[in-house]
Amino acid sequence: MIEIQRYNADRTNEWNEFVAASKNGTFLFDRRYMDYHSDRFSDHSLMFYHKGRLYALLPANERNHTLYTHQGLTYGGLIMGMDSTTVHVMEIFEVLKEYLQQNAIKRVVYKAIPWIYHLVPAEEPLYAIHRTFRYHLMERDVSSTIVTGHQLGWKKDRRHGLKLSQKNGVVVRQGNDYAAFWNILKENLWQNHGVEPVHSLQEILLLQGRFPQQIVLFEARKEGVLLGGCVVYLTPQVVHTQYIAATQKGKRLGVVDAIIHELLQSYPNYPYIDFGKSTETHSDMLNQNLIYQKEGFGARAVCYDTYTWDV
Repeated sequence: MIEIQRYNADRTNEWNEFVAASKNGTFLFDRRYMDYHSDRFSDHSLMFYHKGRLYALLPANERNHTLYTHQGLTYGGLIMGMDSTTVHVMEIFEVLKEYLQQNAIKRVVYKAIPWIYHLVPAEEPLYAIHRTFRYHLMERDVSSTIVTGHQLGWKKDRRHGLKLSQKNGVVVRQGNDYAAFWNILKENLWQNHGVEPVHSLQEILLLQGRFPQQIVLFEARKEGVLLGGCVVYLTPQVVHTQYIAATQKGKRLGVVDAIIHELLQSYPNYPYIDFGKSTETHSDMLNQNLIYQKEGFGARAVCYDTYTWDV
């Protein structure tokens, strides 16, 4: 028998301990990460108990009678323990259906956790949704991922950039000058896309202080001058390039190529290096220049799917 409890702050430790031991959770679902922007969302996260024991979590927020999983996160969906089974997950979604009806939720927008983040296979929710709801695929974003155990060759222009950076004495190392890198990042994003970074400098410093082992900055310098950098998110399976940017001089000297080369050297035991989405306007447009660069490193497509259904 599945019982649903709505999350509240008194359950923080229980929530975080479950995420840490789950088969498909990452530190993005830790409440110390999720709650940094709690003022922007009306939290409606759920906890599922089987025979009195916590069995699964659903990070979620509510807006206009719609349950999102979660608008403040890149990916979401049901977080499960190692012992979760298809039958019990199907039961969770049956009970969830009743709960949503009882709580005036009219619609669900469900982000699935991409398979590269699963420690062991964890697609039971996708089958349960198929059996329980009349859903449709709302968005399919495409990311680009390197499988480190089966790396494809770099394209000629990426190899040229790496050689150029090495020839010019560019050095890539871990660092902590987030303020200087954020100036470069903000200028890049504004010039190329007319947007600001998702995180402010203050927010990334807050999160990095809470997760110093999971959020790491790589800096590319020539003669001590910062020419570019990359903030990576480290999860059990994936090295994810959350932010990457370079100055105009850095771009001419191939510092992005040098940074990716250093990531591959620094994290040989991680199965995947994920460069994130190259799709825009709710997955309807592919940024071909962006994905060309990522595929130049030997990365290939992984889809980030979002489903929706009426309750």
